[in-house]
Amino acid sequence: MRKAQDEQVLKAAAAEIKARRGRIAISQEELAHRADVHRSFIARLEVAQTQPSLAVLIRIAEALETDAADMVRSIVERSRNES
Repeated sequence: MRKAQDEQVLKAAAAEIKARRGRIAISQEELAHRADVHRSFIARLEVAQTQPSLAVLIRIAEALETDAADMVRSIVERSRNES
């Protein structure tokens, strides 16, 4: 069972990934291709049903044309603002 804080982080990560994907106007399919993951994994990420490993998070950040550390900072900030 996940803690409430974990759920907030998952939701924040989902929102951040979806927002960044929207900013560069790519589909889930394109993001999946760029990050070398399955499209359904991206879909599950964007609805907070799963979480990526650190290695996959870094690939997703690169696929989103952003710095992984910056993306993590944004996720942390979102999770704090939603609490």
